[in-house]
Amino acid sequence: MSALTTRKATMMNRMLPLLAAAAGSLLAAAAQAAAPGITGTGTAGTFNLTAQPAYISQPDGAAIYSWGYGCRTAPSTSNFVPASLSATVAGNLPVTPFCSTMQVPGPTLVVTEGQTVTVQLTNNLPTSAGNTSILFPGFTLTSACPAANQGLLTCEAAPSGGTVTYTFTASSPGTRAYYSGTQGDLQVEMGLYGAIIVLPSGAAPSCPTHNLAAGLNSAGNALMGGGERDYRLAPAAYHVTQSCYDREYLFQFSEMDPNIHTQALAQVTAKGACTAGAPGCSLNVPTEPYHPAYFMINGRSMPDDMDTNYAAQYPHQPYNGNPHMHPGDLTLLRIIGQGRWQHPFHEHGNHVRVLARDGNLIVAGTTGTAATQLAGPLLFTTTTTPGQAMDGIFYWTGKGLNWDAYAHHPGSSPDPLAHLGCTPDTNGYNTGNATAVNYYEWCQDHNKPMQAAPFGDVGGGGPVTLPDPNLFANGAWYGGSPYLGPDATVRFAGPTGTTPPSGTIANPPGSEAGFAFMWHSHNEREITTNNIFPGGMLMMMLVDSREFVIDEAN
Repeated sequence: MSALTTRKATMMNRMLPLLAAAAGSLLAAAAQAAAPGITGTGTAGTFNLTAQPAYISQPDGAAIYSWGYGCRTAPSTSNFVPASLSATVAGNLPVTPFCSTMQVPGPTLVVTEGQTVTVQLTNNLPTSAGNTSILFPGFTLTSACPAANQGLLTCEAAPSGGTVTYTFTASSPGTRAYYSGTQGDLQVEMGLYGAIIVLPSGAAPSCPTHNLAAGLNSAGNALMGGGERDYRLAPAAYHVTQSCYDREYLFQFSEMDPNIHTQALAQVTAKGACTAGAPGCSLNVPTEPYHPAYFMINGRSMPDDMDTNYAAQYPHQPYNGNPHMHPGDLTLLRIIGQGRWQHPFHEHGNHVRVLARDGNLIVAGTTGTAATQLAGPLLFTTTTTPGQAMDGIFYWTGKGLNWDAYAHHPGSSPDPLAHLGCTPDTNGYNTGNATAVNYYEWCQDHNKPMQAAPFGDVGGGGPVTLPDPNLFANGAWYGGSPYLGPDATVRFAGPTGTTPPSGTIANPPGSEAGFAFMWHSHNEREITTNNIFPGGMLMMMLVDSREFVIDEAN
């Protein structure tokens, strides 16, 4: 084993005990991240934004002075997306979405292809911060800019309440970034960035009968414990069948140097209510050398990013990073690099198939105007280049494990689902019944139940040998061995077994026990918070058996 591999394995083993306290918020809470945002008002798709200061929090207790975009006036409930976001879900509390006058990242703007989009920006930053603006890469502005507001890159809003208007047509679908076009080394660092999601117009492509599209989200489905709601923004990300998906999540990666923020606050305070343009009424904050100490996903660091969307304790950081899926779900990842550094983010469990970058499908050939074959790479790490966005598909089925991931095989007493069979399709997956709890699982291993006694050799009762769980995990977290399913303790270790999950308060086996794949930056420093491990760009992807209802309401 190489030194690097050994060090990483050691770090992960040390990390699991430290993360045990966070397991309660991740595993016990059913609420997950979808792709929350706002739509514009009126047929013109108007967004009224402001840029202003506030403090954002970090897990080490620090409150960092920052700038961010926000909503000048609170949107109506109907402008929050997904459309069902604020609706009451049976058996769950309704989420109350909000759009503060300042947030990091800025509000996610959700529009439709071909729509005319108007963004009105009011500059409520400190006077000494000077002008500010928004760039919309990939879109051509059609609005005129008065000569007095013309900046180096785009139209700029003057301080003390100055306003500018940007108008463009959402020309093509996909995920894109927006960010300040004024003194970007300072203003983007301070938090002035956000995301735009353009949904494809017209009829959706012919998406396969699959998971959510097959009706598993319909209320009253007994196998789904009351039904899962569909929180997709659209059935497909683009106009091609290969972009169909079942769940979606938006991740914006950024970093922050607290020294820059501290100096900005000191200069703003010292200059007070100076007169814009007067001598000495401007900031001179050095942005080099650059030493970021906080690394964030959607404006939060681990474990804060695993709390719910719109949690009250994060009034200026409303979006989380908490992906969740069932085996076989086609999960759309919308990823944006919003900082100054490239972040090599690793999604454990499978590679990510890239569909597009900055709204441009990566194709190998076309017939007329239709793509015939997607040609995006399979990425072991999604490298988030500053300012670049990408869309990709992640899925997990349990294929190749050589044991039954959730014991959905016939005759697996005391499994209450012992009647389930697994009939492989031409690709080896169980796709005959889209409402079965073992839908889209890999059939070849469904006659290979986990051994009842988790110690000893393979001849002791199953196809795999489990190591002592105490070597891999502390508490109820998955740490390299499959302690899974709604009756995991009974099925894998017998009625008196102690194999995790062992009925802890944080993760009672009757509530939830899924595969927890660690998703994290492959730059080791970036999984720290102010140089303390663990933290930073780290989250967990939970892959649950279909007995569990995934609530993406918040």
